[in-house]
Parts: sequence; structure tokens; C-alpha cells
Amino acid sequence: MKLTGGEIVVESLIKHGVPYAIGIPGHGSLALADAFIGREDKIKLLHARQEMCAVHMADGYYRATGTPLMVFTSIGPGAINTAIGAATAYMESTAVMIISGNAHVHMRGQGLLQEIERAQDANFPRVLEPVVKRCWKPDLAAKLPTVMARAFNQMLTGRRGPVLIDLPMDVQAADADVDLPAAVERRAAGHVMPDPAQLERARKLLASAKRPVILVGGGVHSARAYDELLALAEAAGAAVVCTMQGKSAFPEDHPLYAWHTGSKGTTVGLKMTSTADVLIAVGCRFADETACSYKDGVAFSIPPTKLIHIDIDPSEIGKNYPVAVGLCADAKPALAALAALLKGKRGDYRKTAFFKELKVERDKWLAHVERLRAIKTPLPTISRLLGEIRKTIARDAFVVHSSGNTQAQILQEFPFYVPGTCITSGGFSCMGFALPAAMGVKLAMPGRQVVAVVGDGDFMMTMQELATAVELGLNVVTVVADNAGWLAIKDLQQAAFGKDRPSGTDFLMPDGTPHLMDFAAIAAGMGCYSETVSKADDIAPALQRCLSAGRPALLDVKVHRDFPHSGSPAVGWWDVPIPTYLKSRRARYEKEIKGEKL
Repeated sequence: MKLTGGEIVVESLIKHGVPYAIGIPGHGSLALADAFIGREDKIKLLHARQEMCAVHMADGYYRATGTPLMVFTSIGPGAINTAIGAATAYMESTAVMIISGNAHVHMRGQGLLQEIERAQDANFPRVLEPVVKRCWKPDLAAKLPTVMARAFNQMLTGRRGPVLIDLPMDVQAADADVDLPAAVERRAAGHVMPDPAQLERARKLLASAKRPVILVGGGVHSARAYDELLALAEAAGAAVVCTMQGKSAFPEDHPLYAWHTGSKGTTVGLKMTSTADVLIAVGCRFADETACSYKDGVAFSIPPTKLIHIDIDPSEIGKNYPVAVGLCADAKPALAALAALLKGKRGDYRKTAFFKELKVERDKWLAHVERLRAIKTPLPTISRLLGEIRKTIARDAFVVHSSGNTQAQILQEFPFYVPGTCITSGGFSCMGFALPAAMGVKLAMPGRQVVAVVGDGDFMMTMQELATAVELGLNVVTVVADNAGWLAIKDLQQAAFGKDRPSGTDFLMPDGTPHLMDFAAIAAGMGCYSETVSKADDIAPALQRCLSAGRPALLDVKVHRDFPHSGSPAVGWWDVPIPTYLKSRRARYEKEIKGEKL
């Protein structure tokens, strides 16, 4: 049949089960946007206020469902605006298809409006090259059926990730006589299975382990391996510790859950991972924050701890720590196979000395969290705010957050009970992710509560998307921890350099007072329900009203901003270089970095 390039894209998306495309039309994508007309019963065209936010929306949707969406942009600035969203999806290993407009094929290099061409003709794809799995630049409409099929394969096999199709505007409008393959004709299926010999080696290590620990990374979410993780933990009697990206993969009221390890970790998590005799790392990169900047014995002691590393990406295995067993496999079948091999072979874990120790350490940490929530300050602390949110929202609510004190404290203090309900920008750790990603989650799960928890700096990067949420009927609730500054960085400055050394991190008026903005008024101006609170006891009732508002809602909570109760203490180690002119602190730093084992 004869279809234009734009129509081939739309029909291919429909065949692959994509329900939404998100973007902002421009002169470089007019023919693509036009091709959706008349197909609204199969795929809906949505918009965002900024292209980065469109990618974050698609990212949130994918994490909630496992179904990728397509994001489209015009040529030039609109295309480049996708970069942070693409980098986030790349670092988090989530699937998003980005289609950018570009110069006509026959006019490449002429310097068309918004064409980037000084180094190479129509050169935008090189901007995204480091943060996509694959890029295509089709110059004929006839090539698009194959390109689209290959793009879905790249996104959804192996380590998931975003892809880019840079589509010249004349190719969008030109037609070709094509046959569109069914999705199953070009899509890979099945799992990467673990090697039986390596599985047996892992079984032997676990069979004799006295202090087994499972370290859960984002790969468990990618594989939807929640049941298999639970089965292995119970079969092995292993403590379960999560990385930032792995949080909520395991029910956090389970007695084997040992919270978080790393620089902004927990005492229980650090104790378990640093003293494990066998550590099973699943879908985990061993990034510096998780590994306490590789300082030996703080987060990990590898060796003597024997590491079983399971990852779908072979480049991650052995990258930062030596392995006793390296299993290149999908997390789901690998965990299932290990659980089956160990089931009924290790007795009742609740009777072991290790489990009793874990319970003591868990109880200590939970008591510490309760003490943090009970601290009296003129404005509520973030700890108290998080406690009020948890007791108010549904057990299966999604909580979406991005970089800042709220993210760190959610990892340390906020329990999730239903797998996959914590969604965060843990790998790239960008700000501005939470609100648009929450909108993507709500688009996917309209019947579930979805709450974005953000700092004010984070919120202001993408707050315009509240208008989009109103227009699309996406009733997310945004809770702003409002403290007039980049307080996560200010806290780091004060902790590392000294209480008298914050620099460039406060939002101040000309008279030096904090610039606390009226975010509730801004949200109301966009059509949201909104409230402002400054007392801890008012948080839960106000949040309940937001959840019941029947439209997008915002709760602006003025929180305590004075160190150290502006955030939470770091219980691990993180390599923050100290300037040489801070002599005593520098001397201590130089002594401590000698323990790093790289």
C-alpha cells in the first residue's frame, strides 16, 4: 500500500501496540503530526509544554507498564530539548522512541532554519549519540518499515534504552509502496537464560552461606522479576538491600528487607552489605554512591565477600568488583532458577542467627527514622513530611521523585509495599523528572494514586507541565518540599567544607531573606487544586483533600531549611574532594581516600 513516511511511522506504532505519542509540532515535524489525523481511535497524540518533559512522561509510562511510547520533536531546539530526557532514559535503562525532524534530504548542509550543519550536515543526531542505544537517519520513506521494526527491537531487548530516528521533513511527506510487517515478524522474544554451569557454582556458594545478601538494582524492575526476587530471598534466607534504582522491587515491610546501602544509605543496609559472605547483585552497576566511592569495608568488602553478579549487560559484570560467579542473563529466569535450586534446602531462615541480627539492625534503623520524624523545628522537616505522606496515601500508590533531599530521604525513610511503585531518576539523578514522569505514570495507571514529591528547585524546572496535566485530565498530586534553595547541595557544602561555607545555593531576596514563592497560587492559575501548609499537623488533612480533588493538585509545604535538619545525615562515605586551602579537612580527606579500592 502507498503511505507517506509519516503514515508509515503512525501505522508501525499502532502495529506495535503503542497507545500514545507525545510531542510538540514544529515546522520540522508537520507531516508527521498530520499523519495522526484519522487514527485517533488507535493512537492518541498528546502534547507537553517542553520536549524534555515529553520524554520524561514517556519514561514514566514505560516504567509503569513496560510499553514504550514515541516522542516527536521538530528540528533544532525542540530536538535538543530531548537530551536530558534521553540521557535519563539511557542511564535508567528505559525504552523511549524519539523521532526528530530534520532538514530535507536534498537541502542538507545548506543551513536551513534550525539545522545544525557546521561540523556535519544535519548533525543533530550526534548530540544524542552518547545517550541512545541506536540512531537511524532514513533518507527514503521506503526504508521506514525496516527502521521502525529495528528500533523496537533495540529498545526492548537486552539492556533497555531509548532510540532516535532522525526523520527529514521531506521523507515524512513523501510516499512509498510498502508492506508493513506484523510486530511478531520482526520482534525478538524470550529471555537471556543463565548458563547451567554458572548457576551450579552460584548454588554451591549460596548453599553454604551464613550471611547471604541480595543487592537489588534497576535490572529487577526492567525484568519485572518481583516474584522471583521474593522467592530467592526466602529460599536463601538472604537480606535484601536496594540501590537507588532498585527501591520498591521488594516489599519493604518484609522481615528480610534491609533498606538501602551507600553514601546516603542506612546503617542496616551498610551493615548487611559490608559483612556479607556471599553477595548476589542483580541488575546493579555498583555506582559510586551505592559503593561509598569504593572505600573498602564501608558498603562492600569484596573480597573476602564472594560476589555473584547477575546482569543482562555483560559489560557491567566484573567492571567495579571481581566476581566469584558472573551470570550474564535476564534477571527473571536467573532469579527463578536460583530460587528453585535452593528451595527447601536451607531450612527456616527465621531460626538463623543472621536473621535475628538483621531484625535487631532493622529495628535500630526504624527507631532512628522515628526520632528524625519527632524532631521539633519551627517548620516541619522533610522527615516529618514523608511520614505524613506515607500514612495518608494508599498502600499501592506510586511515588515519583527526582534529585535532591527528598530523593535521598525517601530512600532512607519511606517504605514501599507494592513492587514497582517507587519511580525515580536514580541513574542520571536529574532534577525536573518527577512531575512529568508522574504524569506518564498516571496516564498509564489512571485508577491509582500518583504523587510527585519534589523540592522547590526541582519543581521549578518543569512546573509548567501542571497546565498539561490539567488539559489531559491527569490527576497527579505534586507535593513540594519548599525550602527556598538548592538545599541538598547546601547541606553537602556545609557537611564537607564547613557550616560557614555554603555558596550559591540559597534563593534570596535583595534584603537577604529567603524567597519562598507562592506555588499554590501558580498552580491555581493553571487550573489545579492547591493548598499551602507550614504546620506538620496540617499536612495529612491537606494531602487528603488534594487526593480527593478530582483534578491535578499541588500541596506547597514550607519545610525547615537550617542545617542539619534541612535534610538527613549521610551514614556512608562519598568522595567529595576538599580544597587544599581547607587544611584540616583536606588532611582528613586525604587520609580517608586511601581506603578507596579501585
